[in-house]
Amino acid sequence: MIENKLTELLEDTADHTPVGPPPLAAVRAGAARRRRRRTAGVTAVTVVAVGAVIAGSNLLTSRTQTAPVTSPTPVPPPPAMRLVGFGHAAIAIPAAWPTNKSSCGTPQQDTVQIDDPSAVHLCQSNRPKGVESVQLTGVPPSLAYRADETVLIDGVQAERQRTRCTGGWQGTRVCIGAVGIPSLKVWFYAESSTSPEEVDRILDRIQIVRDRSGVPSYSSLGGAPTGPLARSYAPLLAAAGLEVQYKRVKSPSYPDGTILGVSPAVGTLLPVGSTVTVTVAG
Repeated sequence: MIENKLTELLEDTADHTPVGPPPLAAVRAGAARRRRRRTAGVTAVTVVAVGAVIAGSNLLTSRTQTAPVTSPTPVPPPPAMRLVGFGHAAIAIPAAWPTNKSSCGTPQQDTVQIDDPSAVHLCQSNRPKGVESVQLTGVPPSLAYRADETVLIDGVQAERQRTRCTGGWQGTRVCIGAVGIPSLKVWFYAESSTSPEEVDRILDRIQIVRDRSGVPSYSSLGGAPTGPLARSYAPLLAAAGLEVQYKRVKSPSYPDGTILGVSPAVGTLLPVGSTVTVTVAG
Protein backbone atom coordinates (compact mmCIF):
# COMPACT_ATOMS: atom_id res chain seq x y z
CA MET A 1 0.00 0.00 0.00
CA ILE A 2 2.70 2.42 1.01
CA GLU A 3 4.87 1.45 -2.04
CA ASN A 4 1.92 2.23 -4.43
CA LYS A 5 1.47 5.71 -2.97
CA LEU A 6 5.22 6.41 -3.18
CA THR A 7 5.26 5.46 -6.86
CA GLU A 8 2.31 7.67 -7.64
CA LEU A 9 3.97 10.59 -5.79
CA LEU A 10 7.23 10.25 -7.84
CA GLU A 11 5.38 10.03 -11.14
CA ASP A 12 3.29 13.12 -10.28
CA THR A 13 6.48 15.05 -9.38
CA ALA A 14 8.18 14.08 -12.65
CA ASP A 15 5.13 15.20 -14.64
CA HIS A 16 5.22 18.68 -13.06
CA THR A 17 9.14 19.16 -13.35
CA PRO A 18 10.12 21.34 -16.43
CA VAL A 19 12.74 19.82 -18.76
CA GLY A 20 14.66 22.23 -21.06
CA PRO A 21 17.03 21.61 -23.93
CA PRO A 22 20.44 20.03 -23.06
CA PRO A 23 23.17 22.64 -22.11
CA LEU A 24 25.35 22.00 -25.22
CA ALA A 25 26.90 25.46 -25.17
CA ALA A 26 28.05 25.04 -21.59
CA VAL A 27 29.52 21.62 -22.40
CA ARG A 28 31.41 23.04 -25.41
CA ALA A 29 32.70 25.99 -23.38
CA GLY A 30 34.01 23.67 -20.67
CA ALA A 31 35.73 21.46 -23.21
CA ALA A 32 37.36 24.51 -24.87
CA ARG A 33 38.63 25.73 -21.49
CA ARG A 34 40.14 22.32 -20.79
CA ARG A 35 41.83 22.25 -24.25
CA ARG A 36 43.30 25.73 -23.71
CA ARG A 37 44.68 24.67 -20.37
CA ARG A 38 46.28 21.57 -21.92
CA THR A 39 47.70 23.56 -24.88
CA ALA A 40 49.10 26.20 -22.57
CA GLY A 41 50.77 23.52 -20.49
CA VAL A 42 52.32 21.86 -23.55
CA THR A 43 53.48 25.23 -24.91
CA ALA A 44 55.11 26.12 -21.62
CA VAL A 45 56.96 22.80 -21.53
CA THR A 46 58.04 23.27 -25.14
CA VAL A 47 59.35 26.77 -24.43
CA VAL A 48 61.31 25.50 -21.46
CA ALA A 49 62.82 22.63 -23.52
CA VAL A 50 63.77 24.90 -26.43
CA GLY A 51 65.28 27.38 -24.01
CA ALA A 52 67.36 24.62 -22.48
CA VAL A 53 68.63 23.50 -25.90
CA ILE A 54 69.51 27.09 -26.89
CA ALA A 55 71.27 27.64 -23.59
CA GLY A 56 73.23 24.40 -24.01
CA SER A 57 74.19 25.38 -27.55
CA ASN A 58 75.36 28.79 -26.39
CA LEU A 59 77.36 27.15 -23.63
CA LEU A 60 79.04 24.75 -26.06
CA THR A 61 79.76 27.57 -28.51
CA SER A 62 81.18 29.68 -25.71
CA ARG A 63 83.42 26.85 -24.58
CA THR A 64 84.62 26.22 -28.15
CA GLN A 65 85.44 29.86 -28.70
CA THR A 66 87.28 30.34 -25.44
CA ALA A 67 89.26 27.06 -25.52
CA PRO A 68 92.95 27.72 -26.39
CA VAL A 69 94.05 26.39 -29.76
CA THR A 70 97.54 24.92 -29.69
CA SER A 71 99.51 23.70 -32.71
CA PRO A 72 101.44 20.45 -32.38
CA THR A 73 105.18 20.89 -31.97
CA PRO A 74 106.75 20.16 -35.37
CA VAL A 75 109.14 17.21 -35.45
CA PRO A 76 112.46 18.22 -37.00
CA PRO A 77 113.25 16.23 -40.15
CA PRO A 78 116.10 13.73 -39.97
CA PRO A 79 119.39 15.01 -41.36
CA ALA A 80 120.18 14.27 -44.99
CA MET A 81 122.64 11.40 -45.29
CA ARG A 82 125.17 10.21 -47.86
CA LEU A 83 127.06 6.97 -48.29
CA VAL A 84 130.83 6.62 -48.38
CA GLY A 85 132.70 3.36 -48.62
CA PHE A 86 135.20 1.05 -50.23
CA GLY A 87 133.86 -1.62 -52.55
CA HIS A 88 130.45 -2.91 -51.52
CA ALA A 89 130.77 -1.82 -47.87
CA ALA A 90 129.54 1.66 -47.00
CA ILE A 91 128.51 3.77 -44.05
CA ALA A 92 125.86 6.50 -43.95
CA ILE A 93 127.07 9.86 -42.63
CA PRO A 94 125.38 13.28 -42.52
CA ALA A 95 125.56 14.88 -45.95
CA ALA A 96 126.87 18.09 -44.38
CA TRP A 97 130.04 16.41 -43.10
CA PRO A 98 133.12 17.54 -45.03
CA THR A 99 136.15 15.34 -45.72
CA ASN A 100 139.42 15.49 -43.76
CA LYS A 101 138.65 18.54 -41.62
CA SER A 102 141.47 17.68 -39.25
CA SER A 103 144.83 18.79 -37.92
CA CYS A 104 147.67 16.31 -37.58
CA GLY A 105 145.12 13.58 -38.21
CA THR A 106 142.85 14.77 -35.37
CA PRO A 107 139.36 15.94 -36.43
CA GLN A 108 138.56 19.55 -35.53
CA GLN A 109 134.86 19.28 -36.49
CA ASP A 110 132.41 16.57 -37.58
CA THR A 111 134.10 14.95 -40.56
CA VAL A 112 134.86 11.79 -42.52
CA GLN A 113 138.54 10.89 -42.88
CA ILE A 114 139.67 9.16 -46.07
CA ASP A 115 143.39 9.15 -46.89
CA ASP A 116 143.76 12.16 -44.60
CA PRO A 117 146.87 14.07 -45.76
CA SER A 118 147.27 15.79 -42.38
CA ALA A 119 147.86 12.45 -40.68
CA VAL A 120 151.37 12.16 -42.14
CA HIS A 121 152.60 15.21 -40.23
CA LEU A 122 154.55 14.56 -37.04
CA CYS A 123 152.53 16.80 -34.74
CA GLN A 124 149.83 16.67 -32.10
CA SER A 125 146.45 18.38 -31.96
CA ASN A 126 143.66 18.32 -29.37
CA ARG A 127 140.20 17.17 -30.33
CA PRO A 128 137.42 19.66 -29.43
CA LYS A 129 134.43 18.50 -27.40
CA GLY A 130 131.29 17.39 -29.22
CA VAL A 131 133.06 16.27 -32.41
CA GLU A 132 132.13 13.06 -34.25
CA SER A 133 134.11 11.45 -37.06
CA VAL A 134 134.42 8.33 -39.18
CA GLN A 135 137.67 7.08 -40.66
CA LEU A 136 137.77 4.61 -43.56
CA THR A 137 140.88 2.54 -44.17
CA GLY A 138 141.83 -0.46 -46.25
CA VAL A 139 144.11 -1.99 -43.61
CA PRO A 140 143.61 -2.47 -39.86
CA PRO A 141 146.25 -0.69 -37.74
CA SER A 142 148.01 -3.41 -35.77
CA LEU A 143 147.98 -1.49 -32.46
CA ALA A 144 144.70 0.43 -32.61
CA TYR A 145 142.40 -2.38 -33.69
CA ARG A 146 141.39 -5.53 -31.86
CA ALA A 147 138.30 -7.55 -32.73
CA ASP A 148 136.16 -8.39 -29.69
CA GLU A 149 133.29 -10.19 -31.42
CA THR A 150 132.00 -11.40 -34.77
CA VAL A 151 128.85 -9.90 -36.23
CA LEU A 152 126.87 -10.11 -39.46
CA ILE A 153 126.11 -7.07 -41.59
CA ASP A 154 123.54 -7.81 -44.28
CA GLY A 155 124.69 -11.42 -44.28
CA VAL A 156 128.43 -10.59 -44.52
CA GLN A 157 130.72 -11.54 -41.64
CA ALA A 158 132.36 -8.61 -39.86
CA GLU A 159 134.47 -7.96 -36.78
CA ARG A 160 133.48 -5.51 -34.03
CA GLN A 161 135.78 -3.74 -31.65
CA ARG A 162 133.73 -2.65 -28.65
CA THR A 163 133.51 1.06 -27.92
CA ARG A 164 135.97 2.35 -25.33
CA CYS A 165 136.63 5.81 -23.94
CA THR A 166 139.93 7.38 -22.90
CA GLY A 167 140.94 10.69 -21.37
CA GLY A 168 138.50 12.98 -19.63
CA TRP A 169 140.65 14.23 -16.77
CA GLN A 170 143.05 16.78 -18.23
CA GLY A 171 142.21 16.24 -21.89
CA THR A 172 139.04 15.69 -23.89
CA ARG A 173 137.29 12.36 -23.28
CA VAL A 174 137.25 10.49 -26.61
CA CYS A 175 135.30 7.28 -27.32
CA ILE A 176 136.25 4.99 -30.19
CA GLY A 177 134.82 1.84 -31.74
CA ALA A 178 135.49 0.00 -34.98
CA VAL A 179 134.01 -2.48 -37.43
CA GLY A 180 136.15 -4.37 -39.93
CA ILE A 181 135.06 -6.46 -42.91
CA PRO A 182 138.23 -8.37 -43.86
CA SER A 183 136.66 -10.09 -46.88
CA LEU A 184 135.97 -6.68 -48.43
CA LYS A 185 139.22 -5.09 -47.19
CA VAL A 186 137.60 -2.20 -45.35
CA TRP A 187 137.61 -0.99 -41.74
CA PHE A 188 135.44 1.74 -40.23
CA TYR A 189 136.56 3.70 -37.16
CA ALA A 190 134.08 5.93 -35.36
CA GLU A 191 135.23 8.45 -32.77
CA SER A 192 133.25 10.84 -30.60
CA SER A 193 134.06 13.38 -27.91
CA THR A 194 130.34 13.43 -27.03
CA SER A 195 129.46 9.92 -25.79
CA PRO A 196 130.05 6.21 -26.44
CA GLU A 197 126.40 5.89 -27.50
CA GLU A 198 127.12 8.24 -30.40
CA VAL A 199 129.92 5.93 -31.58
CA ASP A 200 127.55 2.96 -31.54
CA ARG A 201 124.89 4.87 -33.47
CA ILE A 202 127.42 5.76 -36.16
CA LEU A 203 128.66 2.19 -36.57
CA ASP A 204 125.07 0.88 -36.74
CA ARG A 205 124.76 2.66 -40.11
CA ILE A 206 127.23 0.37 -41.90
CA GLN A 207 125.61 -1.56 -44.76
CA ILE A 208 126.38 -3.73 -47.77
CA VAL A 209 125.42 -2.15 -51.11
CA ARG A 210 125.52 -4.78 -53.82
CA ASP A 211 124.40 -2.60 -56.74
CA ARG A 212 127.02 0.09 -56.09
CA SER A 213 130.69 0.20 -55.20
CA GLY A 214 132.88 2.71 -53.39
CA VAL A 215 136.16 3.81 -54.96
CA PRO A 216 138.81 2.01 -52.88
CA SER A 217 141.79 3.67 -51.25
CA TYR A 218 145.19 3.30 -52.85
CA SER A 219 146.90 4.11 -49.54
CA SER A 220 146.11 0.56 -48.46
CA LEU A 221 148.82 -0.57 -50.87
CA GLY A 222 151.35 0.62 -48.31
CA GLY A 223 154.23 3.04 -48.70
CA ALA A 224 154.36 5.81 -51.25
CA PRO A 225 152.03 5.22 -54.23
CA THR A 226 154.82 5.04 -56.82
CA GLY A 227 156.01 2.69 -59.54
CA PRO A 228 154.53 -0.79 -59.26
CA LEU A 229 152.15 0.34 -56.52
CA ALA A 230 150.19 2.36 -59.06
CA ARG A 231 149.80 -0.75 -61.20
CA SER A 232 148.70 -2.69 -58.12
CA TYR A 233 145.75 -0.36 -57.74
CA ALA A 234 144.00 -1.78 -60.80
CA PRO A 235 143.23 -5.15 -59.08
CA LEU A 236 141.61 -3.30 -56.17
CA LEU A 237 139.31 -1.47 -58.58
CA ALA A 238 138.52 -4.72 -60.40
CA ALA A 239 137.68 -6.45 -57.12
CA ALA A 240 135.28 -3.59 -56.38
CA GLY A 241 133.55 -4.08 -59.75
CA LEU A 242 135.00 -0.89 -61.25
CA GLU A 243 136.95 -0.24 -64.46
CA VAL A 244 140.23 1.68 -64.53
CA GLN A 245 141.46 4.29 -66.96
CA TYR A 246 144.93 5.82 -66.60
CA LYS A 247 145.73 9.44 -67.30
CA ARG A 248 149.44 10.28 -67.45
CA VAL A 249 150.75 13.71 -66.53
CA LYS A 250 154.35 14.92 -66.78
CA SER A 251 155.52 15.88 -63.32
CA PRO A 252 159.16 16.62 -62.46
CA SER A 253 158.30 16.47 -58.75
CA TYR A 254 157.19 12.83 -58.72
CA PRO A 255 158.68 9.60 -60.09
CA ASP A 256 156.89 7.93 -62.98
CA GLY A 257 153.99 5.81 -61.84
CA THR A 258 153.14 7.94 -58.81
CA ILE A 259 149.40 8.19 -58.27
CA LEU A 260 148.52 11.88 -58.29
CA GLY A 261 144.80 11.42 -57.80
CA VAL A 262 141.67 9.48 -58.75
CA SER A 263 138.34 10.65 -60.10
CA PRO A 264 135.71 10.23 -58.75
CA ALA A 265 137.31 10.64 -55.34
CA VAL A 266 138.15 7.74 -53.08
CA GLY A 267 135.10 6.66 -51.07
CA THR A 268 132.55 7.80 -53.68
CA LEU A 269 129.73 5.30 -54.34
CA LEU A 270 129.34 4.47 -58.05
CA PRO A 271 127.18 2.07 -60.04
CA VAL A 272 128.94 -1.26 -60.56
CA GLY A 273 130.91 -1.20 -63.82
CA SER A 274 131.70 2.53 -63.69
CA THR A 275 135.11 3.79 -64.80
CA VAL A 276 137.57 5.40 -62.40
CA THR A 277 140.24 7.64 -63.86
CA VAL A 278 143.64 7.29 -62.18
CA THR A 279 146.05 10.16 -62.78
CA VAL A 280 149.69 9.08 -62.59
CA ALA A 281 153.01 10.82 -63.12
CA GLY A 282 154.81 9.99 -66.33
